[in-house]
Amino acid sequence: MTDTPLTLAQPEDTHSGAEWEAAAAAVLRKSRKLAEDDADSLVWDRLTRSTLDGIPITPLGTPADLDGLQTAGRPTRAGAWDIRAHYGHADAALLNEHALVDLDGGVTSMWVSTADGADLPDVLDKVLLDLAPVAISSPAPLAAARAFAALVAERYVDPHPHTNLGADAATASPEDLVAVARLALDLGVLGVVVDGTAVHDRGASDVQELAAALATGVAALRTLTDAGIGVAEAAALIEFRYAATAEQFPTIAKLRAARRLWARVLELSGVEDADAREQRQHAVTSRPMLGKYDPYVNMLRTTVAAFAAGVGGADAVTVLPFDAPLGQPDGFGRRIARNLSHLLIDESHVAEVADPAGGSYVVEKLTDDTAVAAWELFARLDAGEDLEPLIADVVARREQEVATRKRPLTGISEFPNLAETLPERAPLVDAGEPVRRYGASFEALRDEPAAARVFLATLGPIAQHTARATFATNLFAAGGVAVDPAGPTAGVEDLLAAYDGQSVACLAGADAAYGEWGAEAAAALREAGATRVIIAGKPTDYTDDSCAMGVDALAFLTRTREALA
Repeated sequence: MTDTPLTLAQPEDTHSGAEWEAAAAAVLRKSRKLAEDDADSLVWDRLTRSTLDGIPITPLGTPADLDGLQTAGRPTRAGAWDIRAHYGHADAALLNEHALVDLDGGVTSMWVSTADGADLPDVLDKVLLDLAPVAISSPAPLAAARAFAALVAERYVDPHPHTNLGADAATASPEDLVAVARLALDLGVLGVVVDGTAVHDRGASDVQELAAALATGVAALRTLTDAGIGVAEAAALIEFRYAATAEQFPTIAKLRAARRLWARVLELSGVEDADAREQRQHAVTSRPMLGKYDPYVNMLRTTVAAFAAGVGGADAVTVLPFDAPLGQPDGFGRRIARNLSHLLIDESHVAEVADPAGGSYVVEKLTDDTAVAAWELFARLDAGEDLEPLIADVVARREQEVATRKRPLTGISEFPNLAETLPERAPLVDAGEPVRRYGASFEALRDEPAAARVFLATLGPIAQHTARATFATNLFAAGGVAVDPAGPTAGVEDLLAAYDGQSVACLAGADAAYGEWGAEAAAALREAGATRVIIAGKPTDYTDDSCAMGVDALAFLTRTREALA
């Protein structure tokens, strides 16, 4: 990198890679992430992060990133994506009310979950089926598809060609899959869904989601072609559904990689027309990434996810309402969800350019790395390897990163608000198995707040103890533990004057204060009744526990809560 020039807009803006490394290193030294005698080139190690699949994301892309790419292909969606809202887990009359409001407010298609399609006439009452595509999800796909076909026949309308009868390629029987596909061909609509969000919701990584979707898609092709449907004709019936997360670049790369992978499958299957090798994509903002506590942060998460989905080339995007983890979303939650896409499309003009991320060194490299890794895993799955142990490994690593707050969750593991009042929402009806959210372990602690409080033994004036006091307060709050701060203190006497018999005390101050009177403070607190003394900072021999950056927060909070019981 050192000798690679960074050519920017103007000639005078051209700099060498060494200059960038020096500037970045200076910032890292101020934040103590680099030592004074460390080489500037170490900024790459410090700033490069890896996905759960072990794929590196560098802090700065360079032309060298494009050397040796193994895949190619770009999204071809022109113009705005389809704004698709989800309808399910409530009675038909309520869903119809929501649908009519949403369609009037800018939603352009519907994703309907139904048991067997019997409620479709009520859910779709007054919906113009020739203008609004309907994507169906049902555990009884053939019954639901037939119910929809009867409905359009009754209304004497041709359904929108992007309607999908929704036979799930992973769960539908081969007989139902073929029957729904033939019905879709008769109606001139899509018929099959390859749902990658199913493994994503179980904790799969991006590469695992792509590989699983590819394996399911290939299996569906085999089933349909064995039934006499041509491979290109069968592929044209399939829509892929992927999760979009708040990890912007990996989501963009995942959707771009998915198109390349599917195009390669169809190329190897003998589909010569490049247009026929296009993959139709429906992106859904991730359910596991949402948080139950401080739910308004979900608006930020879904905004980034929707942006990434649109930039990545998704044909349809579903933004889940911010209050979805709390139950049945209300009108405000649904309005914000649909308006996120409108903000991106109509005000930010994200959809004006096809594949706006194309040509970005980082995105192109990440797309290629993701595609190559997913293809390799797909080959193993196609040969019979079990995906579930691999998902379990990813889940464990993600849990560890969340527990140590290397993967921070705003409002949950970071900056929690114990005083918040959660919005009340009606419970969902027949919502199925709940998704385990990434912050579930912290949320479980918050669901049952600790009955007792921790005494925050702040050492010294505010300016000296505020950093560690704030850190400790936030950490305790993440586990549903409130604190009683001592406030400014000048010595042990001030500390004891503020102490009120709490069983757990946490020292919070500067290193100098710890060295001067930390041990004395701990001893005095024990004598006054504290049974457990914690220090905010490095462990010491005069305290029972410590909390600092990198600590396993869940384990620490569990120990603390046990001491408070």
